[in-house]
Amino acid sequence: MPDAVQIVEVCPRDGLQNEAVSLPTDIKIELISRLVGAGCTRIEASSFVSPSAVPQMADADDVFRGLRVTDGTDMIALVPNERGYDRAIAAGCRSVEVFAAATEAFSQANIRCSIDESFARFAPVLAKAATDGIRVRGAVSVAFNCPYSGPVQPQQAIDVAKRLLAIGCGEVSIADTTGTATADQVAAMLDAIARELPVTSVAMHFHDTHGLAVDHVLTSYAAGIRVFDASAGGLGGCPFSPGAPGNVASESVLAAFEARGITTGIDTAAIREIGAWIRACLNDPGNAV
Repeated sequence: MPDAVQIVEVCPRDGLQNEAVSLPTDIKIELISRLVGAGCTRIEASSFVSPSAVPQMADADDVFRGLRVTDGTDMIALVPNERGYDRAIAAGCRSVEVFAAATEAFSQANIRCSIDESFARFAPVLAKAATDGIRVRGAVSVAFNCPYSGPVQPQQAIDVAKRLLAIGCGEVSIADTTGTATADQVAAMLDAIARELPVTSVAMHFHDTHGLAVDHVLTSYAAGIRVFDASAGGLGGCPFSPGAPGNVASESVLAAFEARGITTGIDTAAIREIGAWIRACLNDPGNAV
């Protein structure tokens, strides 16, 4: 049987952060509960960023306090800096993610600082996490194409990924934030990963702007990647990346793996239903639960 894969379900955070509607906290908690019920064991639950920058995540504290986290379930919170980390830990979070950009232009647009400055912000986060026994995941945004500076050379993203691993991240997600990566770009990135990074510490994160994300996932699997980010219902996108409409749909990724006999431990039909339900919630939050 082919090697099993892990899906990091990002709908509650990356999926909802770019939607015009800010869903009530109880719906977000219900979404996470349903995802756990479908077999998801790794979930991006929310983001402890400035509410003025991403208002859809303003209730991150309440979301985490309302979760019933079971053993073996990894609830991940995005944290941009020490303040965000402190909020996350106070709310009961035990797993965080920091994010850096592959280009200076996107770093400035996204978090208003240089790449080096972003790593200076991460330093106290990683130091506290090591003391607190908190898992830390890293992410590299715009690893293939930047909406502000154009195509990105693989080495740019690899260098940032190396820095994230070096400061203590246990895993790094390489993100096609704009969803515009070509097959050749993905192949070049995978070659660079194989040469310069521990493949077992790398995840891939694809957006589906041009309908190629599932193909990219399967290509990455063939190259040895075993962790993939995906979003129920294909929801999501980055508010600082114009033209990036959504993440690869979890149900599409699951169906592709299922057809090839690759184990995920997640109920594809249930995820499909959850995706339809959360889209209905966004259309009419008042009748969601």
